[in-house]
This record gives sequence, structure tokens and C-alpha cells, in this order.
Amino acid sequence: MPSRTPSTPNGETTLSPDAPPDDTDPAEAGASGPDPSHDAVWFEALVRQHATAVHRFVVRRAGRDEAEDLAADVLTVAWRRRADVPDGAELPWLYRTAGFVVANHRRKGRPVPVGDVPEELDSDDPAVRAVQEERVREVLGALSPRDREILLLNAWEGLSGEELAHVLGIGRGGADAALSRARARLREVWAAAEA
Repeated sequence: MPSRTPSTPNGETTLSPDAPPDDTDPAEAGASGPDPSHDAVWFEALVRQHATAVHRFVVRRAGRDEAEDLAADVLTVAWRRRADVPDGAELPWLYRTAGFVVANHRRKGRPVPVGDVPEELDSDDPAVRAVQEERVREVLGALSPRDREILLLNAWEGLSGEELAHVLGIGRGGADAALSRARARLREVWAAAEA
């Protein structure tokens, strides 16, 4: 779970996973102001419920060294844009935001260790153990980045249907079709690797 306390560019603390900030910037919360139900109590519950999943999402894509900072950045965005977080679809919204945060991190030119797998296994996360299998890494590496991301969102994060569509920013039918195509390509690449 993230432990870093993010801060604003001028160094002021903006949130802690245990206590969100009391200050509200209306410009960041949306034109009509924040949703009254998306207050500090709502945010604390969001962090308690989803911070571990966001952290795991980031570890899988950016490595353990950067995960705490990037996961904290995702939660900072969630606080600032809390009016935009849809009720009932908080986790898909956080995953989509995390995808953007990781992509921005990569664009900054910092090397992202593709083969970086944590040394210590998390007994609650069999996906981490599976990635250590060399063949799985090779097969996933042979897929396009989009196919790989769709499969990982489905397998690791357990997303399908509307949640997957929300993270990908496409309609439900498109998400179902994209998942089906990615699975078909995975089967093809796996069969070729075994031949």
C-alpha cells in the first residue's frame, strides 16, 4: 500500500492515505464544485478499499521501486478529481488513471524494467508467481502492448465487461471484442512457443 505522502509543486502536503487534505480547490474539483458525497470520509474509504489494488497494478507495470510514488500520484489525482470519480466504478476509474500515470512516467524517460519481478512473493497474488515463468513472459512479450494490457487487466485485475470498457475508454462491445481478439492472439503465440 502506498506510504508516500504526495505534495504539491510548492511542497505543501496534499494527502496522506490516512487523512486526505481539508483544502479544496474548486478549479480542480470541477466547474460545479466537488460532489458533496465525495468528501474526506468518502476519500478515506476509497483509499482503504482500493489503495492495495492500485499499488499492485502499478508494481506490475512500473516495477516495485517506483510503485509507491506512482500509486500515491494516482490517489492524489483521485482526490483532486473526486467529482469525476463515478460511484460504483471507482476501481476501474483508478486503474484507468493509473495507466495514464504510468504512461506519463515512462514518457519522462525513466527506464522501466520490463523483466522486473519482485524478489518476494505476495501469497495473495498468484499473478506475480505466474509472471516468473519464463515462457509466460516470452509469450506476453510477443503480444502487442494493447493486447498485453487487455489480457493483464482481465487476468490480474479481474476486469471484464463494463469495467474493462471503462478502463480502455471504449464501449462494452468493443471491450468484449478486444478481449476476445487478445485471447485468440495469446493462444496463437502460446501454440507457436510450444512448437
